[in-house]
Amino acid sequence: MPRISRLPSSLLRAAACTGIAALTLTACGSGSGSGTANAGSGSVKVGLITKTDTNPFFVKMKEGAEKAAKENGVELSTAAGKFDGDNAGQVTAIENMVAAGVKGILITPSDSKAIVPAIEKAKAKGVLVIALDTPTDPESAVDALFATDNLKAGELIGQYAKAAMKGKTAKIAALDLAPGVSVGVQRHNGFLKGFGATDKDVACAQDTGGDQSKGQTAMENCLQKEPGINVVYTINEPAALGAYTALKAKGREKDVLIVSVDGGCTGTQAVKDGKIAATSQQYPLKMAAEGVKAVATYAKDGKKASGYTDTGVTLITDKAQDGVTSKDTAYGLDNCWG
Repeated sequence: MPRISRLPSSLLRAAACTGIAALTLTACGSGSGSGTANAGSGSVKVGLITKTDTNPFFVKMKEGAEKAAKENGVELSTAAGKFDGDNAGQVTAIENMVAAGVKGILITPSDSKAIVPAIEKAKAKGVLVIALDTPTDPESAVDALFATDNLKAGELIGQYAKAAMKGKTAKIAALDLAPGVSVGVQRHNGFLKGFGATDKDVACAQDTGGDQSKGQTAMENCLQKEPGINVVYTINEPAALGAYTALKAKGREKDVLIVSVDGGCTGTQAVKDGKIAATSQQYPLKMAAEGVKAVATYAKDGKKASGYTDTGVTLITDKAQDGVTSKDTAYGLDNCWG
């Protein structure tokens, strides 16, 4: 989650942004996520940099930022990586936004460690930097973090899966994200904690990048390795739906428990349809809205947001289990994203 040097592009775009800033703020940045800013009534500029502009999670995050920018009278500039893991693209976006005079930057880091030097340079120039959804490594590299408690999200579905198994011996498949990515690590560890298991109890672990087709391939590989798998933890709902497709091809879709994290509308509908047993729903719109408000406050009175703010997580299922707090898919669909 190959790094490509983009220095010449960065310098050119920074110059372009600087010139444009004198007239009106537009979103200058690398990647496919650049777009027109929302012009507020004031001169405070806020930048939003997401991992991609195609994932529904980040689309909803952008919507939340746009709405909050209008409500708080600030100007929003957006950018995104060309793909999940495009650290070079995010670095260029930071450089461009700093050159354009933003007061604060909101970012979902593609590479939690590699992005830190660029963040430090921005902060040294007085820019408030807030991470959304994904913490940096170290977390203290940014001024503040607005995110789901991903450990808790994993723990909730782990507790649910344990209760739903009702004492049956579990053979677990873990369809993870990618090595070293904090969100994936936290969700994986949370699931094991909630289930009361360790990595030694996982019969098969595969990385999926959160992709549906890769999730299907991963599940196929796990079924070859351990045909008796009866519990599947997935990093997100696209991976879960890929797993479901693989299980259905083997006639196993009704006797394997699939749990996941995200709470997107497609995933929540899959819970309602019985393809996924339960999911932990998170709220990207709230992350972005709170981030924009924090920058507006900083611009107004110099007060910096700090530390970690939990933006909430809810277990969604239509098959509630004793001792595990949850809400049904009607609630989930009312509060989903994508």
